[in-house]
Parts: sequence; structure tokens; C-alpha cells
Amino acid sequence: MTTPTRTDWEERARSLPIEGRAFVDGQYLPAADGATFDCLSPIDGRLLTQVASCAAADADLAVAAARRSFESGRWSRLAPARRKAVMIRLAELLEVHREELALLETLDMGKPIGDALKIDVPAAARALRWSGEAIDKLYGEVAATPDDELGLVTREPVGVVAAIVPWNFPLLMACWKLGPALASGNSVVLKPSEKSPLTAIRLARLAFEAGIPPGVLNVLPGYGHSVGKALALHMDVDCLVFTGSTRVAKQLMIYAGESNMKRVWLEAGGKSPNIVFADAPDLKAAAEAAAGAIAFNQGEVCTAGSRLLVERSIKDRFLPLLLEALKAWQPGHPLDPATNVGALVDRQQLDTVLGYIEAGLGEGASLLTGGRRTLEETGGTYVEPTVFDGVSNAMRIAREEIFGPVLSVITFDTPEEAVQIANDTSYGLAAAIWTRDLSKAHRTARALRAGSVWINQYDGGDMTAPFGGFKQSGNGRDKSLHAFDKYTELKATWIKL
Repeated sequence: MTTPTRTDWEERARSLPIEGRAFVDGQYLPAADGATFDCLSPIDGRLLTQVASCAAADADLAVAAARRSFESGRWSRLAPARRKAVMIRLAELLEVHREELALLETLDMGKPIGDALKIDVPAAARALRWSGEAIDKLYGEVAATPDDELGLVTREPVGVVAAIVPWNFPLLMACWKLGPALASGNSVVLKPSEKSPLTAIRLARLAFEAGIPPGVLNVLPGYGHSVGKALALHMDVDCLVFTGSTRVAKQLMIYAGESNMKRVWLEAGGKSPNIVFADAPDLKAAAEAAAGAIAFNQGEVCTAGSRLLVERSIKDRFLPLLLEALKAWQPGHPLDPATNVGALVDRQQLDTVLGYIEAGLGEGASLLTGGRRTLEETGGTYVEPTVFDGVSNAMRIAREEIFGPVLSVITFDTPEEAVQIANDTSYGLAAAIWTRDLSKAHRTARALRAGSVWINQYDGGDMTAPFGGFKQSGNGRDKSLHAFDKYTELKATWIKL
């Protein structure tokens, strides 16, 4: 099979049909009031389509459809093995349509087409398949009872789930939620980010084609302050799951408390420390990983290794290796298969990232590389990967989530100091450790307050490992069997024999 070139992708983009309507009860619909918003590509600012701007009335329609489908039992009471077959079929449809979905993702969000095609879409399909395969292998329990009693512990779907997902991995994050939610028998209302709604809208039709009954999966594009808020406050939503910023996560908890005490599960921000000890087994490998940890997906990653903690004794050797590795991560046209750094998602995010760069300079950090907008002539939103040295953990660039390719280098002298700096944050999503000392690796990993810790690598794991955070990085877990806990209720049934 011939690998498509940039010219091929641009030709396909010109003729790509793009759906922008909401999907409710098995069909595409405009917003109830006819409102739309412009969907612009960060690649060059072009108008891709107009997207339905859903609001409270649309939330009511979608939640009602989800409730009807749930109560009907067409999906919620279907045998797990039959739900599994549909989930696997949906995963297969993602694979069949992988080039279309990858192209939509790149045009909409600005990530490199190579990443969308080889990472995002396959990983989304794996998430759906994994959850589908798991559902008929989850068993209930029998309590330890006297001979004349029987205690059963069973799982039941929670009901109507509202899922609000972010713009940085639009399809993948949706599938991390939809996999266990749908496989468990729930009905879902999915709200993609207004910054990148297109693959979620397309996914809804593919789910319908796979055999998901009408009303079981509904997709409402729109703004967080309108339709997102309406879903969070809705009295007939049983569970709310979210991936996004800590600020919004906190607000959603308030909305849940103000309404029906719906279950709320949150995966929020991060400011992940990447700790390189002097006895790291391969400094060059550690430097290359550190470059990728901040530049991949333009730094728009909740687990981005945005704080690089380097032991002082190796700093002068390590930083040149880092800067050399970062030369391989430079912005280019997202539809060029050779590109590994694309455009930031929109002008607002570009301004945010540039603002943090200015803040770093203003607070006295030393700019080693990058720091500028680039490819401005394209009309797109590109910024150079940026490295600051001489950073104090008290600086804004070290404390606040930037969501862009901006790296803060912080030095330390002892393992205890490294742990203290690493944990001195309101976040606790992920961390990495580089050392050849197994005991040090274990001791440090235990001391770090983070949901994922990687040793001698960055961003390891697969669907078998849970993902989520400590502290203000959220609660609950995506991926693995633990994810099903969010989408099911435990029922105890006690029988007198």
C-alpha cells in the first residue's frame, strides 16, 4: 500500500464530507434553536464547516432519548456477549475508516497526520475493543454467608452517562469513556470540545452502523458554558465523566451538588515531573524522551513532562543532549507525514502559550531555545518548542499547566529534594524517574504523589493499566478493569433460603 503524501492528504481534504450536526436518537439534527459556530482549522485558519451549537434544549432532548433507550432494555439488558460483539464491530469500523478519521482529527485539531493515523485512531479502536472484550469476563460475587442465606453482589449499569471530553485527543478520549460506559450497558450523551468536535460527530454514525441502538449514544457539540453546563446540572443524568482542566472539573463538581448528586468522575490537569538522576542508565535516551515528552502533540498533553528535574552534577552534560534532541521536534505542516509537531488547537491557545513564555522571561528564567511563534505566514497557530533553564518551582511556568511545548528545567542535589520539588504542586497525574538503581527507583516511585509513574521511559502503559490522578488531577480511573467502577453500581441482594 502506498503511503499518502502531503499532496494526497490535501487533495482528500478538499473533497472530505464533514458533518457538523448533533446526533440524537439515531439521527443527525441541527441545534434546537438553529445556532451554529464556525469550525476553523488551526493549520491555516480555513473554515471547515459550521457546527451545531447545542444548548439546554438539546441536552433535554438527548438525555430524554438516552433515558428511553436505557429503560427499554434494548442495550442495557442485552447479554454482555452481544454487547461485546457490537463494541468489537465498532472498533473494526474505526479501523476501516481510519484515514477519514485521522484526516478529520488533523484538520480540526492541528496534530500531525502521522500521529492521528498511527497513534490516535488505532488507540481509540483498541480502547473500544478492549472494553468490549472485557465485559463478559466481569463476574459478580457471592458473600460468605451461613448455610441458610445467600448473599449476591452484582454490577448494574448506572444509567444515563454524560461524557465531556477534551480537544487534545478528541477521538481517543471519547473512546476511553465510551468503551466501558457502553459495554456496561449505559446510555451516553457525549459532549466533545467545541474546539475539536468533528470525529465525535462522525463516531456517532459509525456506532449506529455497528449496531448501537438509537438513543444509546448521542453527541452534542457546543460550548461548555451552555450545553456542558446543562448536562452537568441535568436532573436525569446519573453519572458525569470529564477530562479537561482542573478549573472546569471543580465547577462540574459544584453543578453535580446543586442538582441530583450525580456521580462525578474527573481526569483533570497535570504538571508532571520528569526526574533525571545522575545514574540514569542512558543520558542520551533520557534526553530524547524528555524532548518528546514536551513536544509530542505540541505539548497539548495532560501528562506532558513539563517540569524536567535534573541532578545538578549532570546538568552541564544533559542540557546539550536535550537541546540536540529537540532539534528533531520542529513545527511543520500537519498534513505532511514527516511532521511531528503540528499547530496549537486555536488562536486562544497560541496566545495562552505565548503569554506563559513572556511570564517565564519576566520572572527571570533563562530561555535556552524556542520561545517564538513560527510559520505565521500560513495563517496557522504554530509555536516553537521552548526550554527555560534557571527555573524556580515557585514560578508560574513551573506551577501552572501551560498545555503547550514549554519546558522548565529545575535542578536538585538529592533524591529527597527531587521528591520534594516533584510533589510541590497541586497536581498529581504522572511522573517519570531515570536511574539504574532499582531501590532508588522503587523508593522514589512510592514517594511521588502521582497516578502514573514511569521508570526509565516516559508515557508507558496500555489498556491494562489504570490512568488517572492524585490531588487536583482528579479522581477515578480510565482504562483497565478499574474504569468499569465508574459506570456501574454495586447491588447487594440477600436471600433467606
